[in-house]
Formats: sequence, C-alpha cells, structure tokens
Amino acid sequence: MKKIVVALGGNALGNSPEEQIEKVKHAVKPIVDLIKKGHEVIIAHGNGPQVGMINLAFETGAMLDNKNPLMPFPECGAMSQGYIGYHLQNALQIEFLEQGMTQKVATIITQVEVDPNDEAFQHPSKPIGSFYSKEKADFLETTRGYIMKEDANRGYRRVVPSPKPVNILEIDIIKTLVEANHTVITVGGGGIPVILKNNHYIGVPAVIDKDFASAKLADMLNADMLIILTAVNKVKLNFNKSNQIDLDQISVLELEKHILEGHFLKGSMLPKVEAALAFVKGNENRIAIIASLEEAALAVEGQAGTTIRA
Repeated sequence: MKKIVVALGGNALGNSPEEQIEKVKHAVKPIVDLIKKGHEVIIAHGNGPQVGMINLAFETGAMLDNKNPLMPFPECGAMSQGYIGYHLQNALQIEFLEQGMTQKVATIITQVEVDPNDEAFQHPSKPIGSFYSKEKADFLETTRGYIMKEDANRGYRRVVPSPKPVNILEIDIIKTLVEANHTVITVGGGGIPVILKNNHYIGVPAVIDKDFASAKLADMLNADMLIILTAVNKVKLNFNKSNQIDLDQISVLELEKHILEGHFLKGSMLPKVEAALAFVKGNENRIAIIASLEEAALAVEGQAGTTIRA
C-alpha cells in the first residue's frame, strides 16, 4: 500500500458555497476508494475562486462602509482553508459511513514558509479578486497600496506575488495524524504564505501555487506518489490542436524537453508538470501522476492519467 498526496484542482470545488457542497460529494468518492484499498491519503486543494470571493466580500464592505474591516489577504486564505476543509470533511465523513468505514478526517490550517528574497516578490503576477475600471484601480493603488494590472482586456485586477514554498510549519502535526491512520486535509490553497521575521512568522499577501505546495508536502512526508487531479485526463502535447498527443508514461528528461519546447501554458498545465518534476526528480522510487478526478483510482493502478518517473 502507498502513501499518496492527492491535490484537488479548483474545478472540483465550484464557485459558491452551495455549488461547492454538491461538487465535493462527487470529488471525495475516488479519494475514499483509494483509502478503502488501504492507501494512506493526504488531501491538498486549491482555493482560487473561494479566496477571491472572501477577499471581495470584505473589500466591498469596506468600500460601502468604512466601519467594516478590510481583511488582510493571509487571513482570507485562512478562512478559505477552514470553510473548504469543513465541506470536504463532511463529504468524506458521509462517504466513509456509507462505505461502512470508521476512518477519521481532520483539516489542518496550514502555514507555508516562503523565502522573502524569492524573486516573485519583485514581480507580482497572480491575479486575485474582482475586475475594476481604470479609475477604481488607480484609487485602490493610491489608497490601499495594491498593485493593479489589466487582465486580458477585461478590466484591472489586483496582483500578488506567487513565491515557491520552502517549508510547511505544521508538518510534524500532519505526520502524527497520518501515522495514526487519520485522513488529513492540508496546505489548502497552497497554504498561508508566511516569512520568518525577528524570530517569528508573519503572513504576507501572496498566493502559493497549490501544485507546488502539494509537491513540497509529498516530499516532506516522503510519499510514494503525488497525484494532481485536474480537468483533463492526461498531459497533452500540442493541446487543442489537430496534432494533439496524449502522454501516458514519461521520464523527467522527456518532460523537461517538452517544457523547453513551450508545450504547457503558464497558468494551466505548466505548474502541474513542474510540481510533478520537483517531486520525482532524483528519486527513482517516487511517482507523480496527472489525471482527471474521475480516473484517480485507475491512475494509481497505472491505467489512466500521465505517469512521471525519474
């Protein structure tokens, strides 16, 4: 049996609390199938729509009434971890009961350390929140110190840095729960980004890519497998073109070659394949798989998805 980190994509969570409750009922079924087969499964997830929604709610409230607080972005991330974890826990517990299983599940509000010298802090690029007019964007830059950039001619959005994870502060707690055979939900949305300053950790307004955070988690747990679940069934070359090719099994060297050839989009498949590479590179016992949610159990058996080996 294997120790598996499963990274759920944002497509599995929906865009509203009501939609999320329904979507997670479907999302947890293949995960429970893996646990029922005896695998140790640790769950990570994205939070893009959710943290944006929370941030926008506080932003709108502060604009309408200056008595409403403007919530810092790290706190918005913590809130998203809590409420997504709550929905996932409930869905998992219901599925465990229906399958006659006694498995316990817990969500860990997770802080992920980043390097304050990461070059991402010099080049904020991750859009969050709503779209604004040029006038409103200028106002937010002046009054709140936001960095606003035009996004695909749809308006202006706030952008924040997206640094790489270097450490997971709650890793010992996560290990303890995993060793006790509990299912753990952690590094939600990539974790709350924190930096070490004056011997204590402080949150910073940034977004850690959930795939990189999942790879760091899998590495620190010495997992056998990292499964990144997404909307497509395999990694593809020449995506959406007439000469599209599905990748089944691929080595690190081959995948690096395809990255250099520009086959993967920066905001889409590229972070997934880079995270997979970071996990398996230099360790022949590790496997990374990129697959669709529906085929998660088959992917573990090597019958679906794209498998990356050192």
